[in-house]
Amino acid sequence: MSAQPAIDLRRRRLFQAAAVLGGAAALTALAASSARAAPAQPGWTLRQIEAGDLVVGYAEQGPADGAPVILLHGWPYDIHAFAEVAPILAAAGKRVIVPHLRGYGTTRFRSEATPRNGQQAALAADVVALMDALNIPKAVIAGFDWGARTADIVAALWPERCQALVSVSGYLIGSQQANAAPLPPQAELSWWYQFYFATERGAKGYALNTDAFARLIWKTASPKWAFDDATFARSAASLANPDHVAITIHNYRWRLGLAQGEARFDAMEAKLAQAPVITVPTITMEGDANAAPHPAPAAYAGKFKGRYEHRLIGGGVGHNLPQEAPQAFAKAVLDVARWA
Repeated sequence: MSAQPAIDLRRRRLFQAAAVLGGAAALTALAASSARAAPAQPGWTLRQIEAGDLVVGYAEQGPADGAPVILLHGWPYDIHAFAEVAPILAAAGKRVIVPHLRGYGTTRFRSEATPRNGQQAALAADVVALMDALNIPKAVIAGFDWGARTADIVAALWPERCQALVSVSGYLIGSQQANAAPLPPQAELSWWYQFYFATERGAKGYALNTDAFARLIWKTASPKWAFDDATFARSAASLANPDHVAITIHNYRWRLGLAQGEARFDAMEAKLAQAPVITVPTITMEGDANAAPHPAPAAYAGKFKGRYEHRLIGGGVGHNLPQEAPQAFAKAVLDVARWA
């Protein structure tokens, strides 16, 4: 692994604070001077492409004519969650596409006028738009955290575009209606950051302390993962995106019904609120030491109506399963692809 450039924390904090507190002009000026993308993993080709609302930054590895696999990261991680997974899949002949989600890395909005919307339907629409832009009619889609939810939604609403699915923590499709119901106190405690983000103090705090916040989430969600400073810094660089704070805050506020989504996604959200079943071949996965909020496998097994298998990965694997257990994750992708 090559040495990583130093990260200018002072400029990033100014940058992130502007995402919450500043206007469009300040945001644009800071973006021009301060934005930086996460360094590429050796062997990856980094590209940009216009797709829907975004200019998507993505890594690609493997033969251009290989069967496509799209890997989707979560919060507060980035494409480097798949740095060890992608080469395994590429060596197996897959065309591996790993996009930065909206608000991460080199992905940018094409227009300042577009709402910085983090609702679940918007992220799923981004994936379909990316597939259209890359002329990919169908792909195996795999992810964790926000990426797993997004992959679930594509599989549920666009099954013709999803050859097969790998989803860490299973069925994560939600709705504002479902989220209105209170949870038992212990479960509510695990969502502390969601309540923090619901306040203006929390939004400002995240903007000013993004790296420290992300590191805390990494440690608490994966308590047995001994990642080093260089590994964290490689991904934390992607959080300097000018829209990261706004997308993060909106995502968690939208879940609780504290922020509005866009009307163009209302029909999609109405379908998702019905908890649609997923019919494509699916492998769900869980780490035995995942300390982030997640449902029990028995609670969602019935949502998968095609060929289905759940895999528990042992050895102290936490929330970021692809990065903590890349061999197991890559095997699941290759196995489910053979089912389709």
